[in-house]
Amino acid sequence: MSDVIQRLTRKQIAARIAADIPDGSYVNLGIGAPTEVANCLPSGITIILHTENGLLGMGPTPPPGAEDPDLINAGKQYVTANPGAAYFHHADSFAMMRGGHLDYCVLGAYQVSITGDLANWHTGAADAIPAVGGAMDLAIGAKSVFVMMDLLTKAGKSKLVSRCTSPLTGIGCVKRVYTDHAIFDITPQGTVAHDLVPGLTFEALEKLCGVPLRRGT
Repeated sequence: MSDVIQRLTRKQIAARIAADIPDGSYVNLGIGAPTEVANCLPSGITIILHTENGLLGMGPTPPPGAEDPDLINAGKQYVTANPGAAYFHHADSFAMMRGGHLDYCVLGAYQVSITGDLANWHTGAADAIPAVGGAMDLAIGAKSVFVMMDLLTKAGKSKLVSRCTSPLTGIGCVKRVYTDHAIFDITPQGTVAHDLVPGLTFEALEKLCGVPLRRGT
């Protein structure tokens, strides 16, 4: 199936997320794949990016050779600072996250349940290295939580599940899941799948996920 359909690349997923963030929003980008969203923001609008290590007004990744070792995000990747950017203490950064001052956060995930539970800090495996970071604070503090992830694990299992088996980051916090196969909205009426990639039918998607889905427009 994955050889037939036209799965989205990481950059294409990031661009889709960036297109859905309204002008004037304050947004945190999680470690890993979500950081690509910073490089895909549309021109002509103002989206203020926050990183939990103490920067508001983060810009895109710098070109090779222009890196500033003093400008990094929470994942220790080089970033830029837009005009008017502000720097502050880690504690102040977490106060922004916990205080409901962020409109959106974009996080990666090991699993998301069809009721919006999020598991993204530990796989639960005995030899896995936990990475709590600020994900728990973002999951409860951001007004809207988006997840960016591949739909399937390397073993071919769906990361969209009926119930998370990995340790939870947050309960009922995820609003929308962007994947390389489709987009999923978590609603009180069920999980709605839409924007399926070319070559993928709704029936095939539901079989891949192994959970009940509603057909989106």
